[in-house]
Amino acid sequence: MDSPDLAIRARRAAFNRALAEADVNAISSLLAAEVVLVTGTDSAVLSGRKAQLLAWKREFSSQDRTIYTRLPDSIEMSVVEPVALEHGKWQAITTSGRRLASGSYAAKWRKVANAWIIEAEIYLTLA
Repeated sequence: MDSPDLAIRARRAAFNRALAEADVNAISSLLAAEVVLVTGTDSAVLSGRKAQLLAWKREFSSQDRTIYTRLPDSIEMSVVEPVALEHGKWQAITTSGRRLASGSYAAKWRKVANAWIIEAEIYLTLA
């Protein structure tokens, strides 16, 4: 892909697909080893790829599991480092169609070996 903006949006779409399909391996390939996630409601911190993958595995085992979708509004590129900041909206809907929550998020991406990976995400629950 030519544009870092398009490449990051494509990687976010791949992450959304992986969440919808409960594909832990695909999620793993999108995360830095030391990735940090701060949840939106209780500000729980998931530190490291392994911790995040364990959380997703638990989430995926639920009968009426939640599917999280992130929709980027903007991607801000650094001119001095191979990093970018994604801003957008997220939503959580169960497989039965019940809307649980939604809000805003920011994600820091870094280009490593020609691929963009997530280093950090923070979520804000608004509804």
